[in-house]
Amino acid sequence: MDEREIITRFKAGALERGQAVWLLLERREAGARGPAPGGLAAGKAAPPEETGPVTLWFCSNDELDPGLADTLARRWLDGQEQETAGRFLFPHDRRQYLVAHALVRRVLALESGLPEAEAVILRSPRGRPFLRPPVHGLPRGGPELDFNLSHAGGYNLLGVVRRHRIGVDVERVDRGEQGLEAIIDTFAREERDWVTRAAPGRLRDCRTLRLWTLKEAYSKARGLGLALPFDSFAFTLHDERGVLDFRPPEDGEALGWRFLELEPEPGVLAAVALLTEAAVPSALQLHRGFPWNREAPEVLELPESPAGR
Repeated sequence: MDEREIITRFKAGALERGQAVWLLLERREAGARGPAPGGLAAGKAAPPEETGPVTLWFCSNDELDPGLADTLARRWLDGQEQETAGRFLFPHDRRQYLVAHALVRRVLALESGLPEAEAVILRSPRGRPFLRPPVHGLPRGGPELDFNLSHAGGYNLLGVVRRHRIGVDVERVDRGEQGLEAIIDTFAREERDWVTRAAPGRLRDCRTLRLWTLKEAYSKARGLGLALPFDSFAFTLHDERGVLDFRPPEDGEALGWRFLELEPEPGVLAAVALLTEAAVPSALQLHRGFPWNREAPEVLELPESPAGR
């Protein structure tokens, strides 16, 4: 990317401020050094940059023994993460946090080449985490990496992408005593109408959570979280699965979005929002379990942008 593209992507929300600053400094330092030996001749376009695969990592808390999760936390998590883990009152909440954040650091190690304990994870002003690249770049996979984490009800979902922006969300359909009526009230009018056309019960709950996970994934990808009113944008969904149309908020970016719905385990709904460019891969890799090794992932088709349908 040249400096103009970096600035454009930062303004569109495709890069955090820290990532954009680092990339600009890297480009300017490269320009001061001059072209590398054997580089492209003047006037010739550079080949497209490799984007790498879009990867998802789905893991239940049961994949890690509680004692092992504690051990990994002591070895891998930074001081702030360990302090946060120590504030949980209930063991199941603490375990959820430890497994989720151990998963993040293990996957980042596989994807970037940085040892788990050496990854520096910063947060944007609105709380979105991002990986701070080392001064000399990531050891593996190129200069850029974006990730997003979601966890709920004993399940964890982590999305990783390069040169793009990703948001993910995961929810259990069986939410116990947690009602969904308050969630429905946050939706756009056309979404509320679609949800309430379903009979009360599991079908209506699934419609509600399909919309909720998509909205969470989109707002998390943009780094806005709940600061983005959920009735300011809307999805039109297929009755079974799939996004048919997307109405962005008034400040919606010029760049395109792709959305994927999936059910990685019966009764567990998940959504992915990906801010894309032309070079985005057409498939997504879904890994299951805690990533002690690189078992072959499930390959899923990444739908086209709803705007292009």
